Amino acid sequence: DLADYAVIQINDTHPSMVIPELIRLLTERGIDFDEAAEIVSKVCAYTNHTILAEALEKWPMDYLLDVVPHLVPIIEKLDEKVKEKYPQENVAIIDKNNLVHMAHMDIHYGFSINGVAALHTEILKTSELKAFYDIYPEKFNNKTNGITFRRWLMHCNHPLTDYITSLIGDEFKTNATALENLLKYKDDEAVLNKLLEIKTEAKKTCKEFILSNTGVEINENSIYDIQIKRLHEYKRQLLNILHIMYLYNQIKEHPEMSFYPRTFIFGAKASAGYVRAKEIIKLINSVADVVNNDASIEGKLKVVFIENYRVSNAEMIFAAADVSEQISTASKEASGTGNMKFMLNGAPTLGTMDGANVEIVQEVGEENAFIFGLSADEVINYENNGGYDPRVIYNTDDEIRQVLTELVNGTFSSDTELFRDLYNSLLNQNGGERADQYFIL
Repeated sequence: DLADYAVIQINDTHPSMVIPELIRLLTERGIDFDEAAEIVSKVCAYTNHTILAEALEKWPMDYLLDVVPHLVPIIEKLDEKVKEKYPQENVAIIDKNNLVHMAHMDIHYGFSINGVAALHTEILKTSELKAFYDIYPEKFNNKTNGITFRRWLMHCNHPLTDYITSLIGDEFKTNATALENLLKYKDDEAVLNKLLEIKTEAKKTCKEFILSNTGVEINENSIYDIQIKRLHEYKRQLLNILHIMYLYNQIKEHPEMSFYPRTFIFGAKASAGYVRAKEIIKLINSVADVVNNDASIEGKLKVVFIENYRVSNAEMIFAAADVSEQISTASKEASGTGNMKFMLNGAPTLGTMDGANVEIVQEVGEENAFIFGLSADEVINYENNGGYDPRVIYNTDDEIRQVLTELVNGTFSSDTELFRDLYNSLLNQNGGERADQYFIL
């Protein structure tokens, strides 16, 4: 019995065709269709990594007829069986527009459906996949994403690993909860100073890397405030750079103000056709050009965008971080793992209560994180019921209005139309897209 020996994990909907393909292979071996479908339903399990549409694939039947014509009759038969039991449109595999919903197939013909953080799984159950949870409550469960200490501490931060080992032994390398043994040193000045020494050395290494790769010289004694992750609007790199523009204005207008030097570091890759993501990358670099070359602010603020973000430079950046930017719109980040890598290397979280940030904050205590912004419930309420108008903020907050005006008045680009789309996205509804749909203002 195949189901006694194998599980095939469907990671997001991208490998969903395994379901009809495995049924095809089993029926070719003489197993009848119903039994084949039952075997597959015991073998396949589905992990939903995000509620974003790009991960919930829907394919036109015409396209499938072109690329997998031999699987189309199987998908149609699976859909028929679903519709016999559950005639409601919102759980069909093939909808009335002849689109095949891969996630729907995975849920009906898999034995387990999991989200990747406690909050994310609750949103699946109560919102995004509620119709399926009502049918199959027993299938839904949570598996919070994780990271490997082997790479994200022991390999990328030898000095910190060695020092922790000298304090508490090496159980933490295979049992994360053993890190709690460090708490007995929380008021030990010698230990705290040694941890800062290790961090400073990591910051010097990062400084040298940035100088050789970007030509920007940064101050290793500044706060390294870092946001590295895929570039996506819901992750809100735009919120971060707008805040930097605000800080720059404050320093310019109040040169006498007390301001501890800060270096904002970005690293990100964007999908090739994602125009707005590229506009945000352009804005970050344009702001950097102005801020980094303004002698009047005396190096209080620096902005760096590290090219070609990848594992090898991420290892060095995580070790150097003072502040971990985890500022996604609450309810949108399924879990995040960068938040864990920063935390493991001793950077407190500045962020929203989203994804695995929720569980991180539960572990470290709210007093050891910097949490702001709307809750997931508040975001979902605005999305479902309206009530948020960014123009009200724009019209009543002079500092926010100044920052947005600088997108289109030549402050950061001689081409005043270059960032017009970003400006419009924050203030104007565009087709089906709400104004400021990620609640940045």
